[in-house]
Amino acid sequence: MGTRRGVSIRQRTVSAKLRTLRTDMGLSCAQVAHALDCSETKISRMETGERGLYPDDVAAVLGFLRAPSEVRQELLGLVRDGQERNWHEIHGKLPTNWKDLIRFENDAAAISNYEPLVVPGLAQTPDYARAIIHGTNPRLSNGEVDTLVATRLSRQVILSRRPAPKVHLVVDEMVLRRPVGDTAILRDQLHALRALADRPHVTVQIVPFDAGVHPGLEGPLVILDFTGAPSLFHAESRGVSSFLEEDEQLESARMSWRGLCAVALPADESARLLASLAGDPAPSEEHEP
Repeated sequence: MGTRRGVSIRQRTVSAKLRTLRTDMGLSCAQVAHALDCSETKISRMETGERGLYPDDVAAVLGFLRAPSEVRQELLGLVRDGQERNWHEIHGKLPTNWKDLIRFENDAAAISNYEPLVVPGLAQTPDYARAIIHGTNPRLSNGEVDTLVATRLSRQVILSRRPAPKVHLVVDEMVLRRPVGDTAILRDQLHALRALADRPHVTVQIVPFDAGVHPGLEGPLVILDFTGAPSLFHAESRGVSSFLEEDEQLESARMSWRGLCAVALPADESARLLASLAGDPAPSEEHEP
């Protein structure tokens, strides 16, 4: 899925935001095209990322949609840098590109996520998310923590969507044993992860302690595959997040992913380990990846 090079992630981001601005105003592509004296096809292709974007065209659409000045500056900057591949951002106290991650997850046909230190965000319970967010950044106010928890949980809407993307989560066994909050928080999180693994479009695998040295020691990774669009590799660590899109980087991420799946327990054994750690009866049905 998504092997063609296509337009850059910067231009894909602008296309999606143009679509959001238009739909938020309750306008159709035809109405925007009529106002700007251009074809409906042109507006549609600008929003779907099927064509490259030009600053003058984007500025005209943003002006008609009365986008705030800061939004215009942001999007036009992305258009001007649109030929650059990959996208890195350094965060302050609060992440700045979480909306883009949510959008790409929402558009993805398949999501492959490995986490060595915490339960993946797509599977976190509210209490677990709150304990992780507050514990890793004690500078945050209660209101900022509330915002980040709500944002993280909003990502999980895609798990109940029809059709839902295929989601494959690989988690280090250490994650399941690390105390987070009180005993009840970790137990509820393990219950939730096990329940998620029972969904037909979700696979959960655990990398056991005895796996030894493996590709996951380089850190977390997320591979996003799309129907009809290039794949993306997302990585985040200590206030820096990156969307990578070059073939070499994607192939390296896929090689690491294959290595992780090879050393991880099969899905049925992973489910039994989850059940054991949560104090539940062992699953009666096998769930193969």
